[in-house]
Amino acid sequence: MTIPADRIPAYETGTWTIDPVHSDVSFVVRHLGVSKVRGTFDEVEGTIVTHEDPLQSEVKAVIKTASVNTRNETRDNHVRTADFLDVETHPEMIFTSTGIREKEGVYLIDGDLSLRGVTRPVTLETEVGGFAPGPGDSTVVGFSASTEISRSDFGVTGGPAGATVSDAIKITLDIEAGRS
Repeated sequence: MTIPADRIPAYETGTWTIDPVHSDVSFVVRHLGVSKVRGTFDEVEGTIVTHEDPLQSEVKAVIKTASVNTRNETRDNHVRTADFLDVETHPEMIFTSTGIREKEGVYLIDGDLSLRGVTRPVTLETEVGGFAPGPGDSTVVGFSASTEISRSDFGVTGGPAGATVSDAIKITLDIEAGRS
């Protein structure tokens, strides 16, 4: 399946670098089954390559696991341990796209997510924010994407605290990137 690039307003081909200052990677997990705890990863980098056929485009994102931020230092320090992210052994979480498809007007980016030394396929439901003039003569592009993963699929047990945290984790990415 091929889709015409003109279906995405102001679409441009090229290589784009994720702007960490204007991007957000966040997550939500249930605590004790009754409330939601939210957090972010404050360090993300990566590249997006857009092709003439948008479905042939590529994405690679690298998230520094030690940059986890739930606005609670004690919790963050625990999440960095081997109970959860094991940031000393696994300093990065990496997403590499394997394909893009469209289903009922929604773009789905299939890819491999590597976390704690385990790689599993995931699908990001993606909205194209668009392409627009940036600072100076530059152009920027924006995307929003989300997925839900099972932490146990990646060996994230949580240790004794794992019983208080849901297995399902919703991940949301709001990405702005500039032409490389």
